[in-house]
Amino acid sequence: MNLKHNMERWTIEDSADLYQIREWGAGYFGISEKGDVVVTPLRDKSVSVSLPEIISGIVARGYDMPMLLRFEDILDSQITQLHESFRSAIARFDYKGQYKGVYPIKVNQQKQVIETITRIGKFYHHGLEAGSKAELIAALTFLEDKEACLVCNGYKDREFIDLGLFACKMGFKCFFVLEMPGELDLILERSKALGIKPLLGVRFKLSTQAGGHWTESGGDRSIFGLTISQVIETIEKLKEAGMLDCLQLLHYHLGSQIPNIRDIRASIQEACRVYAGLVLEGAAMGYFDLGGGLAVDYDGSHTNYMNSRNYTLDEYCADMIEAIMEILSEYNIAHPTIITESGRATVAYYSVLLFNIFDTSSIDTDSVPEELPENTPEIILNMLEVLKSLNVRNLQECYNDALYYRDEIRQMFKIGDLTMRQRALGDKIFWKIIQALIEGVKDLKFVPKDLMDIETALCDTYYANFSVFQSLPDSWAIGHLFPVMPVHRLAEKPERNAILADITCDCDGKIDRFIDKQGMRRALKLHTIREDEEYYLGVFLVGAYQETLGDLHNLLGDTNVVSIRVHEDGNYSFVREIEGDSVADVLSYVEYDPKDMTKQFRATAEQAVRENLITPRERREIMNMYEEGLRGYPYFEPYRS
Repeated sequence: MNLKHNMERWTIEDSADLYQIREWGAGYFGISEKGDVVVTPLRDKSVSVSLPEIISGIVARGYDMPMLLRFEDILDSQITQLHESFRSAIARFDYKGQYKGVYPIKVNQQKQVIETITRIGKFYHHGLEAGSKAELIAALTFLEDKEACLVCNGYKDREFIDLGLFACKMGFKCFFVLEMPGELDLILERSKALGIKPLLGVRFKLSTQAGGHWTESGGDRSIFGLTISQVIETIEKLKEAGMLDCLQLLHYHLGSQIPNIRDIRASIQEACRVYAGLVLEGAAMGYFDLGGGLAVDYDGSHTNYMNSRNYTLDEYCADMIEAIMEILSEYNIAHPTIITESGRATVAYYSVLLFNIFDTSSIDTDSVPEELPENTPEIILNMLEVLKSLNVRNLQECYNDALYYRDEIRQMFKIGDLTMRQRALGDKIFWKIIQALIEGVKDLKFVPKDLMDIETALCDTYYANFSVFQSLPDSWAIGHLFPVMPVHRLAEKPERNAILADITCDCDGKIDRFIDKQGMRRALKLHTIREDEEYYLGVFLVGAYQETLGDLHNLLGDTNVVSIRVHEDGNYSFVREIEGDSVADVLSYVEYDPKDMTKQFRATAEQAVRENLITPRERREIMNMYEEGLRGYPYFEPYRS
């Protein structure tokens, strides 16, 4: 009767508050009157779709869980919001420059994502950022808008540089961003050999460092970028070569998922001084790439906690515009075109991981016998006395005694003073005490520190049909929090505290940290599993990195493998060699068809011939490089003359 009464009192508003779906959902996710999670992906918010209904359709078509759902319209909405927010700030502050976003391909390289972003982004001249040869090839295949920026970061070998130079000749705004001093020599050499002037940028190594998970891109010890002295050396080298006019872009990257707006403003102030210095040195400039960092509010707390952010998109855009104008006005320098590499904020919302629960386990607290055997050891009788004496006034004392007796029972079992059945009886009494403590703290106005998380001690384990390592690598590797909740039955009160175990049979294959209004909780409220009825959960905001981070980050694929055997005389033999993936291989893993890509890029090159940007002979040379790149190794290849 009490359970029924609780179910009747529980509402979808209670579920929305418990799982904080309104806070992290950004208007895309909500709960229907029926108690189902719904997705509202369109910009005008006119249509909502039910996740349980989608699941029913998936199952009816013969597909099994787990399933990754992608909502293309959310990509449209996120790109639109980003550009419209910058446009609004530009108009508000009377900024004289433009904004052009670029999407870093490494954040999610799936063909569907790149096709959608380039198609939707064409209206705003939204470009791409490539950090490897494979990514550059993918970008050149799908980026048809010559007004959009194509930013080339990462280490660049000759093949990478030659392809980028010909992209410039074909009319692409393809910038080589210098990550290390030695790159400039090879770029200048290939530029002279091919007779093509490059568009250059420098990545400045900020001294500013932000808080959060992914902040080692900033600071003096960051692995990418030029120091201020190396920037000066680059200027001198370009002056000597008569190519200082090629330097048109300054880039920096504070990090991914920057939760505090103060760190963002501080980084802009430092970088603006460098930008002004480059202009005063005679560089052409005109483009200011502020990198990534726009955070996603994964936990909905709107704070500077690492899984959140303490600013809105409009505040982010306004602060950037205002900071740039404030400093550059001191030097009377023209306002540059602003570029941001917002990848996480662009794609995080568009993917939802769905899976079913196939089993559960819980600690038995209902089988303590009313009368114990005559030969029950005194230590267990003492444990039982703790249970009988427990009341709201002695909870802390009983908790301490229970821990003491539990540890003594385990030690006595180890040395053979207790039987296995006696040990099991002691465990049952201990967990019965914990259950009583959980009920007791509900009546306390002030809960002792030791008992604040006592509720999680009796967590159930819900066995989930997915792999943490494959689908949520950041959850496993760095403890990143994602919103997790049931996608149905939300008009019912969830009665169980649970952690999630995946199917990998690995002790780390679990989720035992969940978002909470105070930052994190160690258990998730879930419903009791009904017999012969599937129970579905969703992990939300997984579109950034999680889909490919485990094995295809930056489209680098599997490396070459060599096995060696060492002999007693100190020599060794190669006993097995396995060739690594080609660029075409890794592209095919994420849904690209290399033959179709070649056909599409050949048409782009032919269009450049018709526009007299390149000659037919150069088109053949470009296509040879493109096809050689597809056959090549996706990792860095040293230049061999």
